[in-house]
Amino acid sequence: MNHTISLNEILEKDDRLSLEEQETLLEILNRRVMNKRRVELAKDIQDAQREFREEKTRTATPDELMNEMME
Repeated sequence: MNHTISLNEILEKDDRLSLEEQETLLEILNRRVMNKRRVELAKDIQDAQREFREEKTRTATPDELMNEMME
């Protein structure tokens, strides 16, 4: 059985926690978010390295990049 809980339900339950428990929850959530971002960043780096090896990228100066973005 897959039970999902809404953000609103979580916030209502959070209100029932003590301040110390809320701080602990916040620390846990922050660590989880940082870890997910680390995983995403590692994947982005691997993708970029693969594209570089496959010569799907090219070198460019900052000015060239800015000009491309403005087009």
